[in-house]
Amino acid sequence: MVRLPAVAGKFYTDDPDRLREELSSMMPQGQEERAIGIVAPHAGYVYSGHVAGKVYSAVRVPDTVLVLGPNHTGLGAPAALAPAGEWLTPLGPVPVNSLLSKLILKHAASVREDVVAHRFEHSIEVQLPFLQYRNPDVTIAAICLSLPDFDSISQLGEGIASAIKEFGQEVLIVASSDMTHYESARAAKAKDDLALAQLTGMNPEGLLRVCREKGITMCGVIPATAMLVAARSLGASCCRLVNYATSGDVSGDQKSVVAYAALAVS
Repeated sequence: MVRLPAVAGKFYTDDPDRLREELSSMMPQGQEERAIGIVAPHAGYVYSGHVAGKVYSAVRVPDTVLVLGPNHTGLGAPAALAPAGEWLTPLGPVPVNSLLSKLILKHAASVREDVVAHRFEHSIEVQLPFLQYRNPDVTIAAICLSLPDFDSISQLGEGIASAIKEFGQEVLIVASSDMTHYESARAAKAKDDLALAQLTGMNPEGLLRVCREKGITMCGVIPATAMLVAARSLGASCCRLVNYATSGDVSGDQKSVVAYAALAVS
């Protein structure tokens, strides 16, 4: 499978040289930490790129990354694993890590190989240029998620952890998510603080519950919940907020924003 870019030229530039320049400006050099997982936004780079860049510049990007994204299109399997092959971006191909993918299929019963869920989904794609810029040798496994409840998400997270343990090499788990959508900046911040408290408290069940009970439109709550479950099983004990911003910071419109958060789990 060769997965062609769906949103290059829309969410981010399709010019390789310009893309490298933009990525460089969004990822200031600094001290890197080893992380088990991160949360990074997936909107257009003009709005959320600087938020994603903060967390990508703060953590080490190993040779293998598992990217978990929400299913915005409604197409395909509830836990859809990208088949073997490569994903193309303006910076070149990103190979799928066949070994990690096979181990995920072995340990996570709900996961199915599925091309359809990934064909038009942007949430995983927009993470790849950041990963390529930080590590040109990066390989990925990618799962698009629309699981219905905490039990199924938890089982997936535990399966991911078991797969990574058997894989035996460092893996970064990226949960792709924006935060509250289309509310005022003030209302978004109030809601997002509730979700962020569960994230920084390392409480995956609480994160899913508060988003559903309080109507928090965190589109990647399922990937973030699964990442937290896996990270805890892999020994993580800390989640820190790296950055938070809204589209209103760029557009000037504070009445209807999309909010973005970046977090690192170690």
